[in-house]
Amino acid sequence: MKKSTFYTLVIIIIAVSTVSCVPGMKYRDLQDTSRHFMNERDDLKTENITLSMSNRELEARIAELEKETVNIKEDLASASRELSRAKEEYNVLSGKYNDLQNAQEALIRGNVSETKKLLSELQAAQENLKNKEDLLRQLEQNLDTKKADLDELTYELEKRNARMAEMEKILDSQKRIVQDLKNKVSEALLGFENRGLTVSMRDGKVYVSLDEQLLFRTASWDIDANGRNALRRLAGVLEKNPDIQITIEGHTDNVPYNPSGSQLKDNWDLSVKRATTVVRVLLEGTKINPKRLTASGRGEYLPVDPLNTATARQKNRRTEIVLTPDLTELYRLIDKY
Repeated sequence: MKKSTFYTLVIIIIAVSTVSCVPGMKYRDLQDTSRHFMNERDDLKTENITLSMSNRELEARIAELEKETVNIKEDLASASRELSRAKEEYNVLSGKYNDLQNAQEALIRGNVSETKKLLSELQAAQENLKNKEDLLRQLEQNLDTKKADLDELTYELEKRNARMAEMEKILDSQKRIVQDLKNKVSEALLGFENRGLTVSMRDGKVYVSLDEQLLFRTASWDIDANGRNALRRLAGVLEKNPDIQITIEGHTDNVPYNPSGSQLKDNWDLSVKRATTVVRVLLEGTKINPKRLTASGRGEYLPVDPLNTATARQKNRRTEIVLTPDLTELYRLIDKY
């Protein structure tokens, strides 16, 4: 699968009239679009898990290669020692053979029976010497084979180590980019943090979380002046970092939303409407490419506090702006191997 980007980036610009009801067909299209992008986000999360598993398998394989390399080095050392012993035995036998030849020449004119005995010993020594030569050649061949296996495993291990080093370099670079982005966002939003706005890093992304009270009135999707000011400051940072992808997620509490006469049906509608409203404020008067933005609504289904208390519900009524760095280089490296 070609992984050209960590998130498929599209913009959902929902033109909703504030004075008339949304036609049924258009509303269903919005629902289908929302479900499509939620499924796509889930696919990307699954893909991230697959990458993590692939990385763990790679590390396990490297460990196995290193273990095999150690075993082959031990076999190689053992074979070298055996070869040295064989050479020593060969030298001893060669000396004995020369001694027997000299004795044969000295005794050739002497006792015939002694000469025959010496000849027999000489023949046995020649046979033993031949066997040792055969064994020596076999040990040398085995040694060459072990060396070839070791060279192959060493090459494979070096390639995998190089790949791991390159991946770690890219991941470190991504971490630095995310940290730098967080610092820029925190600096731009100085004065808003701890007043309904928090900036944090999770899973290689920067999360800007805005409480409902900072942006919207209860059950409304109109952003007040204070919230617009915070979003304009954030837009200034995003405009200067064109490689950052932006996802706006609307969240509500679990209190049913269904005011009479409203064009929205439930909390899910409200969360989507708030997300698209934030998108429009971020784009207003900026050069941010709309393709970088994705608006989505999570309704009440991703609470930060599961308790059914007033404090928990207040925490859950929020808008999160998720900033994701460009992962193209990391995907390119993974596809390369």
